[in-house]
Amino acid sequence: MYSLDVNFLKDRSGYQSNTPGTKPRFQLPTGDFTPVYVGLAIGLCLPAFFGAGWWFLGARNNQLDQEIAQLDQENKKLEAEIGNINKIREQTKQVQAETQGLVTVFDQIRPWSAMLQDLRDRIPATVQIETVKQIEPSTAAQGQTASSRAGALEVTGIARSFNDVNDFLLTLQESKFLASSTSRITTATLVDAPLPPGSNQSGNGEPIKLPQVVRYTIESSVSDVPASELIRELEQKGTVGLVTRIRSIQEIGVISK
Repeated sequence: MYSLDVNFLKDRSGYQSNTPGTKPRFQLPTGDFTPVYVGLAIGLCLPAFFGAGWWFLGARNNQLDQEIAQLDQENKKLEAEIGNINKIREQTKQVQAETQGLVTVFDQIRPWSAMLQDLRDRIPATVQIETVKQIEPSTAAQGQTASSRAGALEVTGIARSFNDVNDFLLTLQESKFLASSTSRITTATLVDAPLPPGSNQSGNGEPIKLPQVVRYTIESSVSDVPASELIRELEQKGTVGLVTRIRSIQEIGVISK
């Protein structure tokens, strides 16, 4: 008797796929490939972009280094020039200080000719001057004036009376060449009037006796007013040379007019 043996496993798909000797097939995806192309392009462009940026930054750094080096050289030159300018300024200040010192000394000059002429113009008719000399200011005078560098004058002579001596003192206190606050009478005494030479006796042989007079001594400190402020007085006293020099200095601006 015959038997029918049918194998239905061979007809199954799973069985057929796992059968040895059968290779799986690779199938390309179908559809739109744009995203793939975009991603591939981005992947290729990013390295190129970073490379270009790196090259640009390197070139820019080199350029900046050159500019910094150039600025350093210019800075050194400017510092050298500034140093020279500062030296010139210091020298200028020194010259100005020396010039100002010379001008200050020059501006304190008191010509004796102008001062003596001022005394002659102020002396009353009843007063005579015997001597005029420069002395050191007394302690009292130094305490009354702020500046005693110019010294003081001592005037001695004779006057007809004490009132005449007082009048002479008042006229001296009005002088621009003297410090009025320090002008004072230091001595004033009655003495016999001096006789002219060769007239000791009268015609009848008797000695001549004249009225007594006042022998005085007046002391006054020289004014500390700058000579540039006494131009009018100096011109009136005939001190032309000093006035000309002062005006020349004023023209160049060393002292104010």
